[in-house]
This record gives sequence, structure tokens and C-alpha cells, in this order.
Amino acid sequence: MMSSIVKFSIRYTGVIIGLACISIIFGLYQITRSPLNVFPEFSPTQVIIQTESPGLSADLVESLVTQPIEKNLGGTIGIETFRSQSIPGLSVITIIFDENTDIF
Repeated sequence: MMSSIVKFSIRYTGVIIGLACISIIFGLYQITRSPLNVFPEFSPTQVIIQTESPGLSADLVESLVTQPIEKNLGGTIGIETFRSQSIPGLSVITIIFDENTDIF
């Protein structure tokens, strides 16, 4: 099998060179059409909102800061995951968007 391929390649070098050129041209054509990104995104699109409320307990931060922000952002289109955490003096809200959502 291998010897017949080698014999064919030696006998018909023009065909082999032509196939190689066609392969190179097709590869270059596909490279120009492919959507390449120099820095592809590996993590999901997310927004983190941190709000400081010095002197407030975790319960007050939850009711006065975190819940109003959650209510206002709840109807945003394209949200996949919505997480919030309230600790004394700080509210952290993490919003993860769907893959194809443009946040700008």
C-alpha cells in the first residue's frame, strides 16, 4: 500500500504539487473567513456591583441597598445568573449574562 502511494507520488509530481497548492489556497481562504480573536473570552460576561454602606448591619444593607438594586436590575434582558451578598457595611451583587448578550 505505502509503496504504491510513493510510486504514484514520484510518477505524478505535478498532481501532488497541484493538490498541495490547492490545499494551501483553501487553508488561506478559510483563515480569512474564520472569526478569530486575539484574546478570546474564556469567562462569562459578568458585572459586579459593590456598594459600601459604612455603619450598617448586614440586615440593613440587605433591605436598604441590596434589595432595591436587585429590583431595578431584575428586568434586565439577558441575565443568566443573579447573585447577591450582604455583609456589614458592604453589598456585593454579581450578574452573569447569557453568552451572546452585549452589555455595552
